[in-house]
Amino acid sequence: MSADLTCLPLLHRGKVRDMYAIDDDHMLIVTTDRLSAFDVILPTPVPGKGAVLNAVADFWFHKLSHIVANHLSDMPLADAIPDADERRRVASHAIVVKRMQPVPIEAIVRGYLIGSGWKEYANSGSVCGIDLPPGLQLADRLPEAIFTPSTKAAAGEHDKNIDMAEMRGLIGNDLAEQIRDVSLRLYKEAATYALEKGIIIADTKFEFGLDDEGHLTLIDEVLTPDSSRFWPVAEYRPGISPPSFDKQIVRDWLETLDWNKQPPGPVLPDAIQQKTAAKYREALERLTGCGS
Repeated sequence: MSADLTCLPLLHRGKVRDMYAIDDDHMLIVTTDRLSAFDVILPTPVPGKGAVLNAVADFWFHKLSHIVANHLSDMPLADAIPDADERRRVASHAIVVKRMQPVPIEAIVRGYLIGSGWKEYANSGSVCGIDLPPGLQLADRLPEAIFTPSTKAAAGEHDKNIDMAEMRGLIGNDLAEQIRDVSLRLYKEAATYALEKGIIIADTKFEFGLDDEGHLTLIDEVLTPDSSRFWPVAEYRPGISPPSFDKQIVRDWLETLDWNKQPPGPVLPDAIQQKTAAKYREALERLTGCGS
């Protein structure tokens, strides 16, 4: 479930991605088949998930590059991974990227009322300090997409939803407004495209970094089934939680268990594992017309 490369030094092992140093300006990101749910890495990988996520993110990085620069590098994988055997092993789910200074914000855009946004709205009529019209149902489309940032939590902790005032206090007014405006533009363009392919992007999370000149740059992953909620248009109905092209199958199964959502996570049954893998592949095929 890990890349376990020996020819490059490991920088960081995240929930899904392993990062390796190449040189002072570049690093390698390997998207593994690991799956996390409720912030816990599960012991069962999802076959082919890493390659699918890599392909989906690559598609969006190129499609949306006119809106904001991204961290993709032109360095060939052969230059980054000198060992041919190791290169072959990760070729479908590794990318070479330029190093950036990460901005400590999760840039979340919501187009529909679901998840923690729905819970907050049900209690207060607002989401992250943004007042919404009364009478909205679960999974309703919002009148306008909204930007609801959160902090990036340390390992083992949960992200915290914040409002724009708090975000300005953390990173400064100009950068906060730039991230908000770029995030909304990215979401709106992607959501319009996906709708034509039969997919609703209910919400998504972007991450950004700054290059050496201070220019805003899109990093990490973008508009994947791991960082977004993808719903099939044909099965969408306000008032119910629509099925997803992601790990929702796993979340729903986990909710049936007597599990305290603390490590270690439960082993996934084969059927759940395979259904989840198929949903990830379907999202890639619908969006790009290509399989993994």
